[in-house]
Amino acid sequence: MTQEFVIHLAREALSLALLLALPALGTGLIVGLAISVLMATTQIQEQTLTFVPKLIAVFFAIFMFSSWMLTSLTNFAGSIFGNLANMVR
Repeated sequence: MTQEFVIHLAREALSLALLLALPALGTGLIVGLAISVLMATTQIQEQTLTFVPKLIAVFFAIFMFSSWMLTSLTNFAGSIFGNLANMVR
């Protein structure tokens, strides 16, 4: 294994991790912003009000994108094992 291969593999792994986290984090960000604007408009000061809608939205996003996430992760793992098999030869 060369140093360039390891750096490329680490870069690909980090970019995949960011890509897989994006739907859940983006959904949580949008729902949290919407709830915060609603709370500021109505002057509600309850801090725990934001957790339940964000939790539900993040679970829904993970459920909706789980097929794509699993496919991406499986393809990445397959490419790692394929590259490792070629490196051993």
